[in-house]
Amino acid sequence: MNWPMHKLRSSLSQEEKFAFRLHLGYAIPDGIILGILALNEFVFIRSLKGSSYQLGLLFQFSMVVFVALIFFYSWLNGIPDKRRLLRKTALITRLPLALLAFFPAQMTGTSADGLWHIAFLAIFFVYYAGTPVIYPSINLFLKSAYSHSNFGQLFSVASSLNKLIMLVVTFAYGLLLDIDASAYRFVFPFVAALGVISVFFLSKIPISTAIAEKHASIAASVKHSMQSMLKVIRTNKPYLHFEIGFMMYGLAFMGSITLVPLFFDQVLHLNYSSVAFYKNAYNILAIVSLPFFGRLLGRLDPRKFAVITFFSMMGYLMFLMITEYFPQSVEFEGIRLYFTMAGYILFHSVFAATMSLLWSIGSAYFCEKEEAGLYQGVHLSLTGVRAIFAPLMGVVFYELWGFTTAFLIAAGFLLCGIAIMVWSYKRDRG
Repeated sequence: MNWPMHKLRSSLSQEEKFAFRLHLGYAIPDGIILGILALNEFVFIRSLKGSSYQLGLLFQFSMVVFVALIFFYSWLNGIPDKRRLLRKTALITRLPLALLAFFPAQMTGTSADGLWHIAFLAIFFVYYAGTPVIYPSINLFLKSAYSHSNFGQLFSVASSLNKLIMLVVTFAYGLLLDIDASAYRFVFPFVAALGVISVFFLSKIPISTAIAEKHASIAASVKHSMQSMLKVIRTNKPYLHFEIGFMMYGLAFMGSITLVPLFFDQVLHLNYSSVAFYKNAYNILAIVSLPFFGRLLGRLDPRKFAVITFFSMMGYLMFLMITEYFPQSVEFEGIRLYFTMAGYILFHSVFAATMSLLWSIGSAYFCEKEEAGLYQGVHLSLTGVRAIFAPLMGVVFYELWGFTTAFLIAAGFLLCGIAIMVWSYKRDRG
């Protein structure tokens, strides 16, 4: 941050101070939720004994919901009472998490397990279905409440607190699961309550009703959404190239991220505490390096910045892959430390820091300020499109040829993404 906190506080209006308290009321419980969800895939395969394809579906659900933005972007903008919409969404999508309290302490190894797996996937599909409503609303509410000069600093303070809480909770949750692998059953009812509370705090942030743009009907709104998004793709060639490169990255990311928990379990034989350690290690480094990469993005074209992001992902995949062939390790306080995983942590920290920036504001580089919401809507919608098939595609590659080939295919997609970004940038410069 550029200013000391006391100077920032003195520059805030009373309305901004009130909004910031509500923002923290959302960010703090959300950090706890994210810390729990950070181990969710590993819980599914370790505690619930889910299959690799089911794990692919679990990750797919978290992203495929963005497809809804293709059809409902304008409709959501046209709803005048966004507070009520948020609260209804929170109740419908967060409360079902409490049903995990009724899951058995151990899977039986019978066909009944399949029913519990389906129930787990259904509960989280409902949870992620709230994302297309809640995520766009965050920036909408905050931009309405904060002045332009204070927005970045207030957002960064709340985000940093959110991430720090997530790190602590992830590690504590990992320790708890090592003591009792079925601890998720009494943790998630607590998460359900926090999910509702956090969104209710967000919904109380003051927002101008003038922001809503009314349309004639849902059908007209869907048509308007698709026309607006298609126009962006057709007329803005640099942005089109950016999204094509991002599509290559997305295929690599979604195709490999599902395999990482499987690799941790089947190849590295990690316990929950070890998984939490590796996640926290790269996230801590990412938080520390975020200001540097933030300044760097301000000086670079997003396509050049994307090369750093894609290359760092390729680096962490390669170090993860070679750990299978160089498995030397030591154990400390129940945490297994593989020597080659130091490279994984380093490259993953660069990826986590740069991707958080590129994902959030990269698309805004290609448009006017008032078009940022539309361009980000296109970006998120394309995320949903590739999520329809990419996670399961990665599982298919793994089932057919193993981890090494699946990771190498992901690296190939990343190289294609890098080539597209470099070509597009040089084309515009020329």
